[in-house]
Amino acid sequence: MGMEGEAGKHPGGRRPRLRSPGHEHEPGHEHRDLTGGGARAGIFGVSDGLVTNLSLIVGVAAASPGAGIVRLTGLAGLVAGAFSMASGEYLSMQAQRELMERELDVERQALRRSPQMERDELVAIYERRGIDASVARDLVDEVMQDPQLALETHAREELGIDPSAFGSPWQAAIASFIAFALGAFVPLAPWLFTSGSTATALSVVLGAAAALAIGFLLGVFTGRSRIRSALRQLLVLALATAVTYGIGRAIGAGLHD
Repeated sequence: MGMEGEAGKHPGGRRPRLRSPGHEHEPGHEHRDLTGGGARAGIFGVSDGLVTNLSLIVGVAAASPGAGIVRLTGLAGLVAGAFSMASGEYLSMQAQRELMERELDVERQALRRSPQMERDELVAIYERRGIDASVARDLVDEVMQDPQLALETHAREELGIDPSAFGSPWQAAIASFIAFALGAFVPLAPWLFTSGSTATALSVVLGAAAALAIGFLLGVFTGRSRIRSALRQLLVLALATAVTYGIGRAIGAGLHD
C-alpha cells in the first residue's frame, strides 16, 4: 500500500497519538477522581477526629475534674489533632511525591541516554504479559515516538508509578484539617451548652450517631455494605471510648480517695 493509502487512513497523513491509560472514558463509565488525596484524607480525618475527641472527652469526664477542664480538653484535642493530622498528611504526601519525582528523573535520564535498552525492556515486559512479540514491538515503537508518553508508560510498567496520580499535599492537608475538626466538634458541642452526666451522655449519643452516618456514607462511597460499614465504624468508636472511660474512672477514683 502506497503513501496515499496510509495517509487516507489518518487525516493529514499523521499516525494517531496513543493516549496513556486512564485518559479515555467510555460513555456511561466514569470513576471518581481519587488522585488528589483529599477524599482519603477527608474520610480518615472526620473519623479520626470523632473517635479521638469523643474518647478524650469521655475519658477526662469520667475522672470528674469539672466541666471547664473537660471543655478545655476537648477544645485542645480538636485544635491539636487537626493540626497534627494536617501536618502529617502534608509531610507524608510531600515526601512520597518527592520520592516518585526522583524515580521519574532517573527514568527520564535513562530514556535519554539509552533509548534502545529502555525500548527492549518495555518490549520484554509486554511479552511476559502474553502480548505477541511483533505486536509488543510495534506498540513500544509507537510509544517511544512521544518522549512524555514514553516516560509515563515506563513509569507505570517498570516502576508501578502513575505520574498523573501523585496527589496534592496541600489538598490532603486542608481536607484533613477541616474533616478532623468537624469530627472532633461533634462530641465537644454538648459541653458548650451543658455539663456533667448530661453532657457526657449527649456526647456519646451524638458520637454514635455520627459514627453510624460516617460508616454509612463510607459504604456508599466504596460500594460496600452500608450497614456493615456503619456498624464497623460504631464498634471502633465504642471500643476506644470504653477503654478511655475505664482509664478515666480508675484515675478519677484514685484522685478522689
